[in-house]
Amino acid sequence: MNILLVCSAGMSTSILVEKMRKEAATRGIDASIDAIPESRLKEQTNVDVILIGPQVRYLEGKIKSSVDVPVAVIDNMAYGMMKGDLVLDQALGLVNA
Repeated sequence: MNILLVCSAGMSTSILVEKMRKEAATRGIDASIDAIPESRLKEQTNVDVILIGPQVRYLEGKIKSSVDVPVAVIDNMAYGMMKGDLVLDQALGLVNA
């Protein structure tokens, strides 16, 4: 599974990515999880789900209209508390919906 997090600069989101990777490994889930700024989204291929950082939630409509995969804004509480397990659950739920 390829999970992509979209943010503005990527500093706090990169911390969340590491926590999500650790959680995926703990669960035995084969997942590629990366974070990029919105400006690089068009370069991405082979993505299963896109999660958007709450600070750039205004991009949700634009991103949804430009891709053919599930897209959602990361839960604000999970993002703020850097809960990689909850954000991973959110991504898995979107893919399995």
